[in-house]
Amino acid sequence: MPKYFKTIHMADKTYLLAKRLQSMSESATIKMAQVAREFKAKGIDVISLSLGEPDFDTPDFIKEAAKVALDEGYTKYTPVPGLLELREAIRDKFKRDNKLDYSVNEIVVSNGAKQCIANVCMSLLDEGDEIIVFSPYWVSYVEIAKMTGANPVIIHAGIEQDYKVTAHQLRDAITPRTKLVIFSSPCNPTGSVFTNTELTEISEVILAHPELFVISDEIYEYIIFGEKHVSIGSLPGMKERTITVNGFSKGFSMTGWRLGYLGAPQWIADACSKIQGQFTSGAASFSQRAATIALRSSLEESTAMTDAFLKRRDLILSLLGNIPGFEVNLPEGAFYVFPKIDSFFGKTHENGAIHNAEDFALFLLECAHVAVVSGDAFGAPECIRISYASSEEEIKLACERIMTACSQLR
Repeated sequence: MPKYFKTIHMADKTYLLAKRLQSMSESATIKMAQVAREFKAKGIDVISLSLGEPDFDTPDFIKEAAKVALDEGYTKYTPVPGLLELREAIRDKFKRDNKLDYSVNEIVVSNGAKQCIANVCMSLLDEGDEIIVFSPYWVSYVEIAKMTGANPVIIHAGIEQDYKVTAHQLRDAITPRTKLVIFSSPCNPTGSVFTNTELTEISEVILAHPELFVISDEIYEYIIFGEKHVSIGSLPGMKERTITVNGFSKGFSMTGWRLGYLGAPQWIADACSKIQGQFTSGAASFSQRAATIALRSSLEESTAMTDAFLKRRDLILSLLGNIPGFEVNLPEGAFYVFPKIDSFFGKTHENGAIHNAEDFALFLLECAHVAVVSGDAFGAPECIRISYASSEEEIKLACERIMTACSQLR
């Protein structure tokens, strides 16, 4: 051991960690879920509305396909970008659902959509580059970007805009250093969905900058309640400027299977495959076989789950609408509501005061025994995120508890 290490007190070793880790925030959604589990371990009946995970089990036909795949010998390494049969199924899915004509060589399968996004950011972003992030945003966008040394540039849209950034805002935020734009539709955390018109206006801004690309996170594509989902990559001129990210976690309730995929211009797909080859190689072979069956089969069970989410959305909106101080919009997709709750800031309770959304989320956990996530983590400190990927009974009880707790604030 080098001599200088001997003179340093070793109780706190954070100084030994890489700077990129010291500047990274822990995932707020995962953190709150862990705190909720700790409460439950103490015998406290906590209703967790914090994680973005469908409460439905993976459809049986997909689980059976994985079992068959194991018996058939799908236990070896796959090509880094994924099994050919799965990439062919994804190619056909893109054509069928998204009007996107990708070749199999323009498709990369990864260990979740999160790895897809990380692969793209590491492929395209250098130190000092800028990535524009539409806010409210999914918690990992900013942290992944920071790991590359790039600077996240946040554009915020409040509830008065239905939480959707406009083309005008995007145009004003672009600088000579801007390399990427990233957003999700349907959106996590808001459930907002960009329309064809809105995406067309955004695409016109992007096309005016020849070296600007967009990551379109479409993981909630199948959970949509209004107009049909539109992929920005399908708009005129945008296929060569778009990386379309999707996966199996939400629409097929396959969160633990860790399977995501992207479609991109081949030079970007090749770069992502090169990076993945050094980090994880590829996703599990039998999972990929099961995912192939999922994409080749009827979407009947996915549609049934979406129908259930729609009922839950309407239920939770009606219940939250009865709680003074909660301002909500009408989410058109995903399974979240993102109420504006800053009217509670400055109020007090027997254990302290509410200064911000984090205080409010902690108050709900301690006093109502309901776990939600502060909007700070999503770039919206005036909000909280509530997942309704729970039973109708739990949603009703959670809202009752929230109403009772909030009535005690002064």
